Amino acid sequence: MESKEVKLLGFWVSPFSRRVEWALKVKGVGYEYIEEDIFNKSNLLLELNPVHKKVPVLVHDGKVIAESFILLEYVDETWKHHPLLPQDPHQRALARFWAKFCEEKVFETAWNALCSKGEEKQKALEQCKEAMEKMEEEVFKGKQILGSDGRSNLGYLDIAVGWISHWLPVFEEVGSMQILDPLQFPATAAWIDRFLNHPLIKDNLPPREKMLVYFHQRSQELSSTAQGWIKV
Repeated sequence: MESKEVKLLGFWVSPFSRRVEWALKVKGVGYEYIEEDIFNKSNLLLELNPVHKKVPVLVHDGKVIAESFILLEYVDETWKHHPLLPQDPHQRALARFWAKFCEEKVFETAWNALCSKGEEKQKALEQCKEAMEKMEEEVFKGKQILGSDGRSNLGYLDIAVGWISHWLPVFEEVGSMQILDPLQFPATAAWIDRFLNHPLIKDNLPPREKMLVYFHQRSQELSSTAQGWIKV
């Protein structure tokens, strides 16, 4: 496919736009990537996504789609080879459930912990670890992820929760906190290693050192609030 047919507006450090890139690469779909400055939004972004005014935004043959999870399903349904979601309706529902759970219960609490101090930080950390305990048992010991039952292909859940592998360790370092203790979460740690070494992932990650600088600055700016960061 020629890249001119598909355009993706994203932000270099956003896990939400990055997951759409991963999905397109799994499908072998060529695309034109357009970097957005989310602090000085372009007229193009405002025109294409006037409702939320945020990335990622996908343009396919003139049709505009937004929101990363919706985009993952659009990509999967449009280019049907190398399916991301399971064929079984129950397994598809479970994949969607755990993707949403991870976003709401792990990502949000990890970000809150990064951007807060004292009791608020400790509470967010406890909530995040509690959510990760469920992820360890239900997702990373499950059958829908890379490496389970000999699977070598990336699926919907791998891509949806892929931020855990690269972004969460950065949050931990910047926030001087530990969430992913490999002794407590051995299945998660094993999946992270497989995920980061997958050929479609290892060369498609934002630079860690640059991320550390960015998230340190953002966490300082946002102080104790998790509103208005990169998910805009």
